Amino acid sequence: QVQLVESGGGSVQAGGSLRLSCAASVGNFIGSCMGWFRQAPGKEREGVAAIDSDHTTNYAESVKGRFTISRDNAKNMLYLEMNNLKPEDSAMYYCSAEIGSGGPVVPFYRCFFNYWGQGAQVTVSS
Repeated sequence: QVQLVESGGGSVQAGGSLRLSCAASVGNFIGSCMGWFRQAPGKEREGVAAIDSDHTTNYAESVKGRFTISRDNAKNMLYLEMNNLKPEDSAMYYCSAEIGSGGPVVPFYRCFFNYWGQGAQVTVSS
């Protein structure tokens, strides 16, 4: 059974930093493409960052240079370091994984994400 559990969300002022973590219970974490998505009220879910099994990464244009995605395969952990946060970064952030080919998928980068965590709220005030 796949389980993705986010932590590290919170409230911060503009210009501040937060680090999100995702504990992944995934049979083949090392071979899985992992990613972060976000969804603000009234908006569609959007891809933020992805990291493939070969550690290549991809970022949405809006976060390039500010966010860094990383993974620790020994611990089955995924991270998102967020710096210079802006009010428009406020959203629910979801850890996601590409595992097999079942279920509805959301594409981002070269991956097709089909598993999701419960989300972590990030609020940035001006």
